[in-house]
Amino acid sequence: MTTGPATAPPTEPADGRPPLPRLAHVDALRGFALLGILLVNITFMASAYQGTGVTDPAHDSAPDNAVRFLIEVFFEAKFYLLFSFLFGYSFTLQLASANRAGAAFPPRFLRRCAGLFVLGLGHAVLLFPGDILTTYAVLGLLLLAVHRIRPRTAVRAAVALFAVTAVGYLLLAWALAATGGGGIDTAAVTEQARRTTEALRGDAGSVIGAHLRQLPDVVFMLAFFQAPAAFAAFLLGLAAGRRRALAEPTRHSRVLRRIQWIGFPLGIAGGLVWAHAAQGHSGTPYQLVAVAVDVVTAPLLAAAYAATVLRTLAGPRGGRAAAALAPAGRMTLTNYLTQSLVLAFVFTGFGAGLVGRPAPPYVVLTALVLFAVQLAFSRWWLARHRYGPVEWVLRAVTLAGRPRLQGGGPTGPA
Repeated sequence: MTTGPATAPPTEPADGRPPLPRLAHVDALRGFALLGILLVNITFMASAYQGTGVTDPAHDSAPDNAVRFLIEVFFEAKFYLLFSFLFGYSFTLQLASANRAGAAFPPRFLRRCAGLFVLGLGHAVLLFPGDILTTYAVLGLLLLAVHRIRPRTAVRAAVALFAVTAVGYLLLAWALAATGGGGIDTAAVTEQARRTTEALRGDAGSVIGAHLRQLPDVVFMLAFFQAPAAFAAFLLGLAAGRRRALAEPTRHSRVLRRIQWIGFPLGIAGGLVWAHAAQGHSGTPYQLVAVAVDVVTAPLLAAAYAATVLRTLAGPRGGRAAAALAPAGRMTLTNYLTQSLVLAFVFTGFGAGLVGRPAPPYVVLTALVLFAVQLAFSRWWLARHRYGPVEWVLRAVTLAGRPRLQGGGPTGPA
């Protein structure tokens, strides 16, 4: 499944002072994360078999399986952690923005969480059950409750949360192995995927009905897998924001290199275990062990990706990369929801009803084309407007007012 974006609102001080400058490299990092989110989400929207433990019989060739395997190794369960980290980091910028404007922060943030929840609920029912905006809204309340903790305490709590979650899955694996249980009913799962495919190709009522039937499984996955890890990443982002760790990433080049050297080998090794367990081992103790491994190693790979992007942006061609990615990162909420809207018209009965038909390589190509279009559109839109369309709506809810939309250029902190 996935995660939603976490954009930080620009500053509009009440005292007439100019807004604080945005951090273009943070926006670019969000833009990069948006691509990873898309590459995962599209696999679930393109096939009702994805995530079931059963391979789609219509797409079981070597290239098809190779593409699925690579997505699982390098993308699945990694990029929502990066977005979650940025949510926590942006929280500190939103807090600073409210303080600078002389406004009470809790009411603003509560309205923001309410707006995210409503957007996420509509997204999950109408477009894509794998939404995580509602989870972000709920976890945001927890973050608000503990946001005064010290950075070091936040890091320790995050590490403990990752560790406890991993140990929990190891205990479940042991219990399942001890009872001799495990595995899935391949025939039943295949039939259920076939029925879901047909429902998603039907009319609007059929599509929404299929989404509603999928929601209990999605909620279970969010509650027991993504939510604990996402909140741990929130805490890491909160600590980084308090330390202003991303304000000048070039000052931390040695740390970023170390993150790459540690994160890539351990993260990829964990990804290989995760992907291997997904190939014919669903519902077994081994898959639960793989989940435990992923809980520990996926944050390392996500951190390595972030370190690589930040180092690239600081390099000789970093300006071009930032110019391409930052606009998409400034309007990730709009782009995230637009991705689901476009793909719903491609794959469900809302439009072409192509679910289950394109092979995985073409699915990935579709994602890359869509992302390229979004990069161009984001740059065009923000040359003329201060915020993305959905960002403007959420900001209006957050501020309980009507912010000015017209006028391009960066308008506040990332």
